Amino acid sequence: MERHAADVMVIGAGMAGATAAAHLAPTHRVALLEAEESAGYHATGRSAAIWIRNYGNRDVRILTAASRSFFLAPPAGFTEAPLSSPRPVLHLAPPEQVPLLEALVAGGQMIEPIGLDRARAMVPALRPDYAVAAAVETDCFDIDVAALHAGFLRALRQAGGVLALRRRASRIWRQGGLWHAETSGGDVFTAPFLVNAAGAWGDEVAEMAGEPRLGLAPKRRTACIIDPAPYAVRDWPLVGDAAHSWYARPEARSKLMLSPADETDSPPMDAWPEEIDVALAVERMQQALAIEVRRVEHAWAGLRTFTPDRSLAIGPGRSDGFFWMCGQGGYGIQTAPAAGALLAALLRGEAPPPGTEEAVALVDPRRFPLPAGGPRP
Repeated sequence: MERHAADVMVIGAGMAGATAAAHLAPTHRVALLEAEESAGYHATGRSAAIWIRNYGNRDVRILTAASRSFFLAPPAGFTEAPLSSPRPVLHLAPPEQVPLLEALVAGGQMIEPIGLDRARAMVPALRPDYAVAAAVETDCFDIDVAALHAGFLRALRQAGGVLALRRRASRIWRQGGLWHAETSGGDVFTAPFLVNAAGAWGDEVAEMAGEPRLGLAPKRRTACIIDPAPYAVRDWPLVGDAAHSWYARPEARSKLMLSPADETDSPPMDAWPEEIDVALAVERMQQALAIEVRRVEHAWAGLRTFTPDRSLAIGPGRSDGFFWMCGQGGYGIQTAPAAGALLAALLRGEAPPPGTEEAVALVDPRRFPLPAGGPRP
């Protein structure tokens, strides 16, 4: 058994854990523990993200806006590839969804109603009998998830942090002012602070540590790839309905990625797509777009994990030195830079980064009532 001492242990090396670790590493010795053979194997590695200003609860929108400048102009040396490329988002409303579209426009920023002729110019496959109204968000952009994740992991290593793969925490306890995590390989990591960034497994990690569960809910999201020929889709927007029951976006220049925007309850697991969900993605897209689907070229699924109120959980828990970085849902990529900076500031006892102050109370994990019986001893 080998012992490894650090200042902070971060459990989970997906996007949440990677950004937390990278932001802490300049001032703390960080050990980033990952159960799988590669970092980001689950939700992060299966995400095709886009930055959308008007998406999610108030806390999500705050952290999304605060992350924008990072995506557009990352720090020198962070990545050799651009993190962002413009991609508008087109919202379509069949007759029954007009109130939803009107509410989205009224409550959003950088979003405007457009005529159906303009919508059809953006997406020529749009069926004439599908939508009666449309709106477009003009300042959205695709995010290079792999480059973003790799950049945070690189920043961690350059600051002296350690990424420990194949180190599933099998036992966690606090003793002598330190957190201890015994891993599947038999090693024990110790640190005064523990950051729980375990995604769908966040409540399981908390329970091992004696921290009350938040009631995290992993939900499966399905996606698939089709060939939309003869349409050339490279410059299409992301397009979907106002009820968010399906969407399609260009992928790999000439393909389309489809999703039924499903949220199916799931235990923490290596998620796989169900045939019915793939079929729903195709059916709902074809109600709006005149695209023949000859075959599905690839399909996959991942887990998006939500807190009970669908806001994020970032900050101290109820146990000494225990911090949450969980509940990112479908917002973890677009909020990552600001969320990581906020977590690091809270752990250091510093003021929150500019632009994130209002989010602190909204993402406080202690906002949820204690379960019956209170915290475990």
